[in-house]
Amino acid sequence: MGKKNIEKYDVFYQLLKKYVDFWHNYIFYRKVIALGKDNIDFSVPTILAPNHQNALMDAMAVICTLNRQLVFLARADIFRKKVVARILYFLKILPVYRIRDGFDAVRQNDETFRDTMRVMENRNGVVILPEGNHATYRKLRQLKKGICRIAFQTAEASGFSKEINIVPVGLEYSHYWRFRQVLTVVYGHPIHVSEYYESYRANPNRAIVELRDRLSDEMKKVMVHIEDEENYDAINELRSIVNEKYSDRIRYPKLFRDQRLINKVNELRTADPESYSELCNESMTVKSLASQLKVTYRHLRKKKHSPGWLFLSALLLLASLPVFIAGAALNILTFQVAYLQAIKSKDPAFISTARYGFFLGLSFIFGPLYLILALIFIKPWWLAILAFMMIPVLGILAWNWFLLFIRTVGGLRIWNLKRKGNPLFRKLHSTYGNLVRRVSSF
Repeated sequence: MGKKNIEKYDVFYQLLKKYVDFWHNYIFYRKVIALGKDNIDFSVPTILAPNHQNALMDAMAVICTLNRQLVFLARADIFRKKVVARILYFLKILPVYRIRDGFDAVRQNDETFRDTMRVMENRNGVVILPEGNHATYRKLRQLKKGICRIAFQTAEASGFSKEINIVPVGLEYSHYWRFRQVLTVVYGHPIHVSEYYESYRANPNRAIVELRDRLSDEMKKVMVHIEDEENYDAINELRSIVNEKYSDRIRYPKLFRDQRLINKVNELRTADPESYSELCNESMTVKSLASQLKVTYRHLRKKKHSPGWLFLSALLLLASLPVFIAGAALNILTFQVAYLQAIKSKDPAFISTARYGFFLGLSFIFGPLYLILALIFIKPWWLAILAFMMIPVLGILAWNWFLLFIRTVGGLRIWNLKRKGNPLFRKLHSTYGNLVRRVSSF
């Protein structure tokens, strides 16, 4: 399907989406938490507005958590080549022209706005990233006016007879580019653009600014937003020190715990700047010492690293070593090649995108190859299929084995540091305890 019927259901796109969803939601991330989907009413023309911190993975986060064939708007210059344009239309991406593209080109936006309304009337959402570009910071940057201008001009194309909703979307990654992390997606309450129609008729520029500021406020409610740029690293690290253990929680996700923590810290910043400065210094001290000693916060949270526990963990690692070897051998090319290619990215924000892209692409190569080999060497056929389906499972088990190995080695390191009375570790342990108690008093 092309641009003319981009709003129509596409069977081939849906098959690709199911495959992409599986690798994204169950393999690449260990958990994807999606909240607030009931806030979206696709019977009303809807624009989804996510924050933009992790390159193309932000788009994937929305695609893979909604059962819709969503349409994205992207800058028009990437559509210049016909072959590329066909691929982009198949992927349900529409061009938006900017003034820098020329005034004649901007006039073509009228067609895009009509296409946009057609998409939304077909109960498919349109996704626009309102920050315009990405940055790997847990902070909402100044929104571009484009999303609001598109919303109003799309409404204007229908004679202001249609309601349009803009849904703020918050994305939070437990880590931007590590494998098997936690992704949280929060869909906020919709903003009814019709509330600003009269203001737009009277003064379009003023209405656009009003809607943009409203959207900015609503987006901050569903994401982690660290306002203090000077102490950003300290506050960002404090989130991990205090709330890392809640990363997998669904009933009260870490994102909301982080918001509460940041709000309390902001209050302290206003009420007691000196205590706030001490808090930031302690956070950075813990980070520095933990890095020097190669100790994780998970290790610090654990009160005891008894020789008995470490011995049992080592036995488990030894007993499950064959599983690790099998899983690593069958998946090493997919995982490692994807990683080695991804870290070549000059922009750190693209590491996760590149890693997932190579990961997905290699699965198209090795998947059929493994299936053919399984059918050749394993009989009967149903056992071959079962063995084939176990390959990604073994890969995940191998990854979990590796994590347990790291935790066990870390536990041994801490046990040894305690036994020797290492002064740096004593300082780390004391500072960490003081920091956690200080935050708990909030």
